[in-house]
Amino acid sequence: MPMKQAVVLLSGGMDSATVLALARAEGFACHCLSFRYGQRHQAELQAAADLAGALGAVDHRVVDLNLALFGGSALTDEAIQVPESPGQGIPVTYVPARNTVFLSIALAWAEVLQARDLFIGVNAVDYSGYPDCRPAFIEAFETMANLATKAGVEGDRFHIRTPLMHLSKAEIIRRGTAAGVDFARTVSCYQADDQGRACGVCDACRLRARGFAEAGLPDPTRYR
Repeated sequence: MPMKQAVVLLSGGMDSATVLALARAEGFACHCLSFRYGQRHQAELQAAADLAGALGAVDHRVVDLNLALFGGSALTDEAIQVPESPGQGIPVTYVPARNTVFLSIALAWAEVLQARDLFIGVNAVDYSGYPDCRPAFIEAFETMANLATKAGVEGDRFHIRTPLMHLSKAEIIRRGTAAGVDFARTVSCYQADDQGRACGVCDACRLRARGFAEAGLPDPTRYR
């Protein structure tokens, strides 16, 4: 039997790497999609390419999409500082509509590939509070996907797969480790240097470090 096709959003971070490994374990032929969207550093894209090869993706493509034209986020606007201590509410590292945009492009590719499963590593437990990481958003996007596409209208439904949605960071790390992810290859830091070394103080770094500590596993992160 031919393998089922899936599109996997692959950022180069630990969550998306785990999602790719889990999708592969389910028997999917994984077509990975990353974005050069005007983010502060390119190290995560280098990590994504490395992970796609290491975890057996059949294809990996990088889309150029300059959200820095609009700014509005510490990840796309150098004038906005990345917070280095916890804050309240939705942080300035939120990129307006990012997951909506990314999933829309993934949906277009999936329809061409005749893939009906789209994987994304969103999480609603240990996360930064982004509105486009919540179950309600994913459910709404899946509804839209099946209203807005030829495949969906003809009854060949799309499914937005979020295997990490209800897991803690520690649980994600354990799942990923069991699935063969080498987390030393991943880059999570919002302000990593050109070599992928982490700052150790941003929200992403804090969540990552706490996850390894709670999982009882050594942290392979390279720090500056």
